[in-house]
Amino acid sequence: MISKKRKLFLWTVRGGMYLATALTAGLTLFLMVYVLAKGIPNITWELLSTKPSYLADRIGILPDILNTLYIIIYTLILVLPLGVGAAIYLTEYATNRRLVAVIEFATETLTGIPSIIFGLVGMLFFIQMMGLKTGVLAGGLTLVVMILPTIVRTTQESLKTVPQSYREGALGLGAGKWHMTRTVVLGKADDEMKRLYGTVLEAQTRAIESLHVGMPCCDADKVARDIIDNAGYKGCFGHSLGHGVGLYIHESPRFAASSPREITLQPGHVVTVEPGIYIAGKYGCRIEDMITILPDGTVHDFTQSPKQLIEL
Repeated sequence: MISKKRKLFLWTVRGGMYLATALTAGLTLFLMVYVLAKGIPNITWELLSTKPSYLADRIGILPDILNTLYIIIYTLILVLPLGVGAAIYLTEYATNRRLVAVIEFATETLTGIPSIIFGLVGMLFFIQMMGLKTGVLAGGLTLVVMILPTIVRTTQESLKTVPQSYREGALGLGAGKWHMTRTVVLGKADDEMKRLYGTVLEAQTRAIESLHVGMPCCDADKVARDIIDNAGYKGCFGHSLGHGVGLYIHESPRFAASSPREITLQPGHVVTVEPGIYIAGKYGCRIEDMITILPDGTVHDFTQSPKQLIEL
């Protein structure tokens, strides 16, 4: 049971937070409205498209607009490769976790430093120490230093949201850390695309369900191929159903119609099941899982990512 004194304290703190939020939001809104109300009536094409001139008694901001654009473009050209590359290295490749922790702490600290501090450091280092002139180069380098920590941390957090199972699945299928195969639809999938995708998914599901110890590998290929052929896509499944995975990405056994019936599934086999349909000149689809036969004869599917049709 919370005492009355405690309740009063909580209500006071909450009221103070609401009041501070309201004052901050109100002040910000007032400044925005005031600036817009006073500034918009004075914006003219001459102001935007000319440079200032005392002789012509003219005020123009075109040089300021162009310099801003130049600095932004120059900054992005430098900071994006550096920031994204550093984040990828720290997240995916770096092995010294203590060094990574130190760098992450430094970037977190730098993101909280006011921009005016970066401006002073840029003036002292790039202009006074390095001898650069006041201009786009010095300004761009200062901006790079200022926003690089933010780019690094933002990219790192984005990479950390990728499920670890995706990485393990990609590595298990022979992909490196730089690539992973996905089948997606750019735009809205029409009925024929959905039917094609559904046929491939059914072929894969039925093939996986049919797997068992002692099954000839050619029979597994036939299960998937019959479904695809009966759906009207005969001749569009131009490769085998799958293959073994071991020290090399393509090993025996192979789920192929040409495989001898003596080659059968055995406990410990790790194989892929990857039916596909490919329409020449239009589109194609493949769904791939990696399967293993456990010692007790049960089938285990390593791939846990969703299989619904992805539309971008």
